[in-house]
Amino acid sequence: MTASFAKLGALVAVAGMTAAYPLTWKRQDTGASKLVVAHHIVGLTGGNPAGAFTLDTWTNDIKLASSNGIDGFALNIGADDFTFQQVGLAYQAAASVSPDFKLFLSLDMGAIDAQIGCNKPEAGDFLRNVTNTFITQPNQLQIDGKALVSTFAGELCTLGGADVFTGWNTEFTQHPDIAGKIHFVPSFFIDIQQFKNFNNVLDGDFNFNGGWPITFTTDNGAAQQLLGVSPDDSLDNLTPEQQGIISGQIGSFDVDDEHITQLGLVANSAHTYMTAVAPWFFTHFNQQQGNKNFIFDADDHLYVTRWQNLIQNRDKVDIAEIVTWNDFGESHYIGPIEGNLPSGSEVWTTGFDHQGFLQITNHFATWFKTGTEPPITTDQLVMWARPHPKDATPSNDPLAAPSNFQLTQDQLWAVVLATAPGSLTLATGDTATQTFDVQAGVNKFNMSLTPGGFMQGTLVRDNATVIDLKPDGYTFNPNPTTFNFNIFVAAASADASGAAPAPPTSTDPAAPPTSTDSTAPASTDTTAPPASTDPAAPPASTDTVASAAPTDTATVSPTDTVLPTDTAPTDTAVVPPGSSVPGDTATAATPTDSAVASTLSA
Repeated sequence: MTASFAKLGALVAVAGMTAAYPLTWKRQDTGASKLVVAHHIVGLTGGNPAGAFTLDTWTNDIKLASSNGIDGFALNIGADDFTFQQVGLAYQAAASVSPDFKLFLSLDMGAIDAQIGCNKPEAGDFLRNVTNTFITQPNQLQIDGKALVSTFAGELCTLGGADVFTGWNTEFTQHPDIAGKIHFVPSFFIDIQQFKNFNNVLDGDFNFNGGWPITFTTDNGAAQQLLGVSPDDSLDNLTPEQQGIISGQIGSFDVDDEHITQLGLVANSAHTYMTAVAPWFFTHFNQQQGNKNFIFDADDHLYVTRWQNLIQNRDKVDIAEIVTWNDFGESHYIGPIEGNLPSGSEVWTTGFDHQGFLQITNHFATWFKTGTEPPITTDQLVMWARPHPKDATPSNDPLAAPSNFQLTQDQLWAVVLATAPGSLTLATGDTATQTFDVQAGVNKFNMSLTPGGFMQGTLVRDNATVIDLKPDGYTFNPNPTTFNFNIFVAAASADASGAAPAPPTSTDPAAPPTSTDSTAPASTDTTAPPASTDPAAPPASTDTVASAAPTDTATVSPTDTVLPTDTAPTDTAVVPPGSSVPGDTATAATPTDSAVASTLSA
């Protein structure tokens, strides 16, 4: 599921402005039910028999997700010849694991457009057929007694109707075959002031792009403008004030607030709001493979920071969707590397497991769902870093560096979930170390990477080592063969006695070395001064330097869209703006009724 991408720079010019309309539309009270689901791309589970999922594969994925606080999968589907078989196996596996693990369809309209043509009546026929086939399954997620159905894109699809608004109404949500059966929460990449034109279509909104700061980009020097530097200036060695601006972009809830306000103006809607949390983003496909080569800034502990912001705003959100379980082509996966990977993506995914993020998901998912931070009973450490300096020149890569690469930082990022106070020593080289104070709870740290160096984290409490993690298979390689802005993730937990486990080894030894406030979560967020890259230099200071508190900067939501046109059906892509949806653009009137909280059955 690939997509065409328009330039985002114009959108960032007004970043930092507050919302242009009042945020008066309260979604839910804090006692309403919440769910956490993960976006699972079915297009990577079939086709080539070598990587095709079996019932056991689906069962293992569902057990793994469920054991880490995830309540269900959004099944991203195209019109592949294996779609019905694989979706059927997913529902069968879920029923065998637990009645509490829920599934729902996420119709990938980019893929369906490439395979059928989303403006044809046949597209509507397919959507109704696949929906009716599975919405009565025992493990189907129901909201207000109706089956949840979502999409990826579709904002330019008429399904054979007179226009987009009419088509989704008459050919899908209100079609006699479907009417009254579904709770429709699509991800339409449109000017959000168009939501009100989808009367009798939108039961809610899924902000797929909510997990990344997609408007923070170097296109047309927009990021530099936001930071107050010239377009040609380096983004290295930023001031604390500039770093605070960037931190405010990462995981921000500002665009979500804008979505929620506009969703509240939709008549005849339940106003269900689903938004995304994501760990990373990097893609590097050539023209034949989809022509996608860019990153989104995912530094500053994006995954954890986004979770903390969702928890703080949980009264406004019904469902948090992890984007994704298995999109290897865009490097935002938290599940195991398996299935039929998009051709070419193995270059940046082999040896780059991300399940360390999955291992800490339960803590944040539980906090989001209950509103109360769960007790931390086992110490956990997760570290991650890119495999080469951002300015490195590869020896054998026909593609240029990905767009936005200047935004990323050559840093080792670490998160500690601590049962009690202690200290964490990070090391990125033999003489590059930094020691930080650890508080009970969630702690975030980072320090500079050392070319030719490694990653190591040692958690100590009461003069005893609790965790000592130095993964094999990782080197910060200053001379890579190809560009790889994916991340190597390492994780470890203390055993029940508090003793440090043995350091894990790489899952791919042959891989090259590229590779207690319940509503307002607080964390210790500490930034180390840059470590020396001179191997003869003395060790870095062990003084802890607290980073400046983030100052959230509002970003502007995308205003228009290009529908994906490439034919590859196996790699979900974020769709930034490109062309507008038909319909009037007048500012919607202030709502006169209040939102009704949906009841989510699980």
